[in-house]
Amino acid sequence: MADNNVSRAEYVSMEEQPRLITLNNISKEYDGVTVLDHINLYIRKKEFVTLLGPSGCGKTTTLRIIGGFETPTEGTVIFDGQDITNLPAYKRRVNTVFQKYALFPHLNVADNIAFGLKLKKTPKDEIARKVDRMLELVNLSGYGKRSVESLSGGQQQRIAIARALVNEPEVLLLDEPLGALDLKLRKEMQLELKSMQQRLGITFLYVTHDQEEALTMSDTIVVMRGGRILQIGTPKGIYDEPKNAFVANFIGESNIVPGVMLKDELVEFCGARFACVDEGFGENAEVDVVIRPEDIVLVGEDVGHLTGVVRSVLFKGVHYEMMIEAGGILWKVHSTTMEPEGSRVGLSVVPFNIHIMHKMEEANAK
Repeated sequence: MADNNVSRAEYVSMEEQPRLITLNNISKEYDGVTVLDHINLYIRKKEFVTLLGPSGCGKTTTLRIIGGFETPTEGTVIFDGQDITNLPAYKRRVNTVFQKYALFPHLNVADNIAFGLKLKKTPKDEIARKVDRMLELVNLSGYGKRSVESLSGGQQQRIAIARALVNEPEVLLLDEPLGALDLKLRKEMQLELKSMQQRLGITFLYVTHDQEEALTMSDTIVVMRGGRILQIGTPKGIYDEPKNAFVANFIGESNIVPGVMLKDELVEFCGARFACVDEGFGENAEVDVVIRPEDIVLVGEDVGHLTGVVRSVLFKGVHYEMMIEAGGILWKVHSTTMEPEGSRVGLSVVPFNIHIMHKMEEANAK
């Protein structure tokens, strides 16, 4: 989390946990190019935090700085009250799981998991006990003597996680660990990882560009772009109240249209005035209006806020996706009922589902 957090009310249970990691004013440059620009972030004990953003946004660099694989150009890393900015990776109480599992092909499953314990000269009976516990944790009991090359991608990924967890880190860093898996297995592993984190009660810091992964697993999502943090909050908080157009587009699907905030709780767009619940934008302020496709209700054309024509219809399994031209805008609408292409419909939105954002230029300037 960060001190400029949004939707703090949803963190009641997590607020009771002390801060474990704090990044103070962290910047990183490579050959004069800034990849992290004065970010501030804190992570609590037992929290599942996801760094989410497009390629090149700085999320992996942030994770590598926490892991000790990179040193910041500026700023400090505090771990449990101690400055670890210049502490080497092997002395930190963290372990990392990468997208490429980096398992040792000449070692069997048990020996791969036990590798770090053997380096620490842990007694053999303790190693055996811990390896068995890890195999049970990742649902691979009885696989200890198998060759890692005989395992599926998902099984290899579990072994990589077990190898990291067997050292009992306080924090597990995961850098896009599911990226090499097929869609079905990736969804299964999302649930397994979250369940594992809850059972172990340790802190997970997860890096991904996949917004569905972030929404599924996280306690807290950190949305990044261009080396900066744009928004931090719960999955529901960020989805329901995106801070700007980039976040709204990156987290889920959105209709984003220009509007004018006439006054508190009243906005104008597409030639019509709409009641909303937002305040504090001033009067006659130019804003962006975001409305999620599932929040638009199809009604009779004589009672809708806007009247439009259905231009296309797609069946998406659990809903229909319709593109409806209304008020000079092509709206994306998700509904469990379908209106045929070419039909005239009314569009209605309740005030709570109209979200007002500062223009992106203003958000970037702050």
